[in-house]
Amino acid sequence: MRPLVVIGFLGSTLDASKFGPERWNKWRPSVGLTMHEDLRVDRFVMLHGASHTRLAEYIASDIIGVSPETTVDRHLIDFRDPWDFEEVYGKLLDFTRGYPFDPDVEDYLVHITTGTHVAQICLFLLSEARYLPGRLLQTQPHRGAPTNAPGSWNVIDLDLSRYDSIATRFAAVSADSTSFLKSGIDTKNAAFNRLIDEIEQVAVRSSAPVLLMGPTGAGKSQLARRIYELKRSRHQVKGPFVEVNCATLKGDGAMSALFGHKKGAFTGAAADRLGLLRTADTGMLFLDEIGELGLDEQAMILRAIEDKRFLPVGADKESASDFQLIAGTNRDLGRAVGAGRFRDDLFARLNLWTFALPGLADRREDIAPNLDYELDRFAEREGARVTFNKEARERYLAFATAPTAMWRGNFRDLAASVTRMATFSPKGRIDAECVDAEIGRLARLWAADGEQGDDLDDLLDPAALDALDPFDRVQLAHVTGVCRRSRSLSEAGRTLFSASRTRRASSNDADRLRKYLARFGLDWLQLSR
Repeated sequence: MRPLVVIGFLGSTLDASKFGPERWNKWRPSVGLTMHEDLRVDRFVMLHGASHTRLAEYIASDIIGVSPETTVDRHLIDFRDPWDFEEVYGKLLDFTRGYPFDPDVEDYLVHITTGTHVAQICLFLLSEARYLPGRLLQTQPHRGAPTNAPGSWNVIDLDLSRYDSIATRFAAVSADSTSFLKSGIDTKNAAFNRLIDEIEQVAVRSSAPVLLMGPTGAGKSQLARRIYELKRSRHQVKGPFVEVNCATLKGDGAMSALFGHKKGAFTGAAADRLGLLRTADTGMLFLDEIGELGLDEQAMILRAIEDKRFLPVGADKESASDFQLIAGTNRDLGRAVGAGRFRDDLFARLNLWTFALPGLADRREDIAPNLDYELDRFAEREGARVTFNKEARERYLAFATAPTAMWRGNFRDLAASVTRMATFSPKGRIDAECVDAEIGRLARLWAADGEQGDDLDDLLDPAALDALDPFDRVQLAHVTGVCRRSRSLSEAGRTLFSASRTRRASSNDADRLRKYLARFGLDWLQLSR
């Protein structure tokens, strides 16, 4: 069996007792946890302050007396104010960063029965953030049992949903230089980091509409919710976050869903309906895929943004709603305006603060930190911590960051991929065999997606598309996809001509690719934007 290490505070009250034989007539949690026949503790890491040094020595001696196989490792941590969250969390964080944890060799339990409530909460937060790589251990005396009995123990799987507000409150403390809007992810892409910095400034200084553009799965919905949470923490909104996918609002029901209706307004309207805009009063409304709204709905949305008033279906009196708006789209709304599919006045109103989120393929250096983030999310959902072994992680990242990795579904693809691997790793470790199987699944998925469609309609006009033979269209779609995922024309050329270039004495892959693109009226500048 792997050695078991328990980390916990000395209980200045619960562990304390009169020195002498009568101390054994009292349940003492630090001593009791080493007295269980079904819980062998190989090392007890005891945290205590200088004022309790004598008690710590005494308790350590008693632990060795009842459990000779247990080594007591005492660590001195002094708090000026043990009820100060910032001080307690900071000093415990320093301890975790300096302690030589080795989770590949040892198992860890974090004892949360002793210590102040502040210390217990901080131990939870550090365990949730994986600074303490162990599960929580709780002990208690048996009611009605002799006072010198060891009591009972149980290991707690973190129910993170109960502590979301606490974890959010301390997110800034648990990671240096981490932006709230990035969900604690230590992103490396410089352009994305600048973009988030700008969004953060706008979020706290402006109540004007924000337009988030980007491909499906780029994180628009999650970012919109984070903007709402940031504003709520600053008391800039107090109402709810209301999210609606406009692509699901079709026909006559769209007006009713958005603006509400009066009883009897149409067949089936058996009662009044508030509508989503009214529900979002004093809060935030997120209209995802706003480009899918009809022109009539767009006109009413514009008035609701500007005047905070609108007319429910079948009503003769206007309703009011003071909401803040975030809109999301994966379409080029400027082109939609030119084609008459989107109102130019609404676009002008939304276009004050427009931010284009890049896809995952354009942020390959951020795949590694997002991989860890998705593992954390899996642990929150399923209550089980899963990690990669070293070889498996390196193999997966080599595949995931290569120019040939499509990531058409962006972060949704990555989240699904991590979920599959974690689910197929019941022992908590993702190995190379599991990674190889997942790479095969992703390759098949992307190949099937490639057969269903491409992005050429964003590059070529309809006449040029109609003139393409199916053979040329498939080939051009693959070439443009590789170009968009590459950092330079030369890198794209090396990827596309990787086989033939080994058979030539000299090669100019960039020039060869440039000439191919020119046949279709394309150039590198269009594809690298």
